[in-house]
Amino acid sequence: MKQKFTLSLSLLILFLFVSIQTNYPQSFLTVNGNKIVDQNGQEIYFKGMGLGGWLEPEGYMFGMSSFANSPSQIQQKIQDLIGVDNTNLFYSNFRKNFVTESDIKALASWGFNLVRLPFHYNILTPPDSPGVYSASGFALFDSLISWCKKYNIYVILDLHCAPGGESNNTISDYDPSVPSLWQDTAKQTRTVDIWRTIASRYKNEPTIAGYDLLNEPAWTLPNNNQPLHDLYVRITNAIRSVDTTHILFIEGNWYATDFSGLTPPWDKKMAYNFHKYWNVNNSGSIQNYLNLRSTYNVPLWLGETGENSNSWFTDCVTLMKQYDIGWSWWTLKKFSTINAPLNVPITSDYQQLLSYWEGKGTKPSVTFATNALLQMASNLKYEYCIFQNDMIDAMMRQPNDNSTLPFADNNIPGIVYADNYDLGKITYAYNDADYQDINGTSWNSGWSYRNDGVDIEQCNDLPTNGYDVGWINSGEWMKYTVNISQAGSYNIDIRYASNQADGKFILKLDGNIISSIVTVPVTGGWQTWQTMTLQNIQLPADKHSLMIQFLSGGYNLNYFMFSSNVTGVKNEKKHEFTFSLNQNFPNPFNPSTEIKYSIPSRSFVTLKVYNILGNEVRTLVNENKEAGEYSINFNANNLPSGVYFYRINAGNYTGLKKMILLK
Repeated sequence: MKQKFTLSLSLLILFLFVSIQTNYPQSFLTVNGNKIVDQNGQEIYFKGMGLGGWLEPEGYMFGMSSFANSPSQIQQKIQDLIGVDNTNLFYSNFRKNFVTESDIKALASWGFNLVRLPFHYNILTPPDSPGVYSASGFALFDSLISWCKKYNIYVILDLHCAPGGESNNTISDYDPSVPSLWQDTAKQTRTVDIWRTIASRYKNEPTIAGYDLLNEPAWTLPNNNQPLHDLYVRITNAIRSVDTTHILFIEGNWYATDFSGLTPPWDKKMAYNFHKYWNVNNSGSIQNYLNLRSTYNVPLWLGETGENSNSWFTDCVTLMKQYDIGWSWWTLKKFSTINAPLNVPITSDYQQLLSYWEGKGTKPSVTFATNALLQMASNLKYEYCIFQNDMIDAMMRQPNDNSTLPFADNNIPGIVYADNYDLGKITYAYNDADYQDINGTSWNSGWSYRNDGVDIEQCNDLPTNGYDVGWINSGEWMKYTVNISQAGSYNIDIRYASNQADGKFILKLDGNIISSIVTVPVTGGWQTWQTMTLQNIQLPADKHSLMIQFLSGGYNLNYFMFSSNVTGVKNEKKHEFTFSLNQNFPNPFNPSTEIKYSIPSRSFVTLKVYNILGNEVRTLVNENKEAGEYSINFNANNLPSGVYFYRINAGNYTGLKKMILLK
């Protein structure tokens, strides 16, 4: 798109990172019947995000699940490898970078008004020192609260790992060699004291919406969960001795699903917190909780859910809105993921550590291991994460909107990558046979790039955006919003790989078939790529909806390349180029990456690289160029890891993109 460049680079970068944030004073929240309301009686509907992994690491979030799952197991693995002092240094950086003001600002911009803070009790008090509390632990809470206050986001504090563990699962940091919370009255008393101390500190803080007293207890308890009820009442009395204001959130036994013995409510400012994973999204799946609300006139809150596909997310949010139940998702940030808003890329050095811990490699040196862990701690910063915008769109827009939106600029003539289909609901933007996890059903066999049912994997073809669509089945399809610069006849080069015969598809534009049935030949492998060409496909100008409909499967797709062809002979007509600046690939990169751009007419072109402060670090192009498509390699071998920008100026056109160097 043609633009006049009128802003300086510094203003452009500022625009990318800073949006105007209007601050409104927060008020204490309270309970009015089965509603959570502010002090003016206005209902507050929670749209929350959990900060899981920050103050209670879980192995699966960091690629460690095969050898370490609980917070203590993870810390012990690291400590055995790099020693106590280096481990303390790592955790200091880990906690400093995992959640920052930038993360909270982003959450606010995406539409969230709540964060749930899961924490291990040892963040606040040393395991071997009952009654002693850590200033550094509370400082982490205080920083988060200050950022949330700034961006008008509420906080719910969640005791995720109680002394001894409230379940026999690693998520509670349970150690079977010592008594659990339910087997040791001293640990129960300590839990009560922890909450009294927290409430005393934050009793006057309106940014805190309330206290989630115990995450997912799961233990065979006698007398209809009587020990759980009694502990909750003890905690309640301790909190109310110092804080009569904040809401108490009560989770049922068996991972917040069984509320037997926990009724009737014993406090006027109380809500029941249930969790929901891997089941269907219909009223039957939450009917027991709805009965609880109607019987006792008490608020419900879905305090934890997620770990599923975009389609499941959309359906769950829709269901909660239908029954006026606020929610909080799990979780903001994980390593090498597609179903969290922020994906932390894994470095090759960290992968080497994982391989060693898995028994597949030699033991690294202390220096190597320490540096690898510190680099991953640095990569946790918001600026270095990959934003999975498809997940946020599924949660925030799609529950209220059946329309589709472009995922990428699919310009014709040019390349349309198969995985850049539109954002939108299943059966609106795409259709796929497996699209959600219901009791263990997979939804994305490739586990790459996007979190829909479409199976996307890493691709070794060239050119590529890094991924292809695979595991194609009959009846599936994808739609693309395309921008066609000029009406006319086009040739379409289709890049495919197949290891079996009889694959077939057709192409449609705005619902009308534009190709005959295309048969996909065998190429000899799922990453053995070949090109077929569809000739003389008539296309109108402007914006349209392109669909590929799979009549039978058994092949992979990389891209569709459209070239203008008036006479029916490929490339006989001079190509008409549009202005574009592509995302570099690979991204993140180490140390080299490719940058592609296109200009529509002869221009003086500058292409420069800047660091995050706006300082120029490299000039890649500084000369006149004819109209055309160009590619240039950027080698950053002498630059430190971090976020960089590359900007192009070509006549009246300009473009700016972000890239990440990870060493």
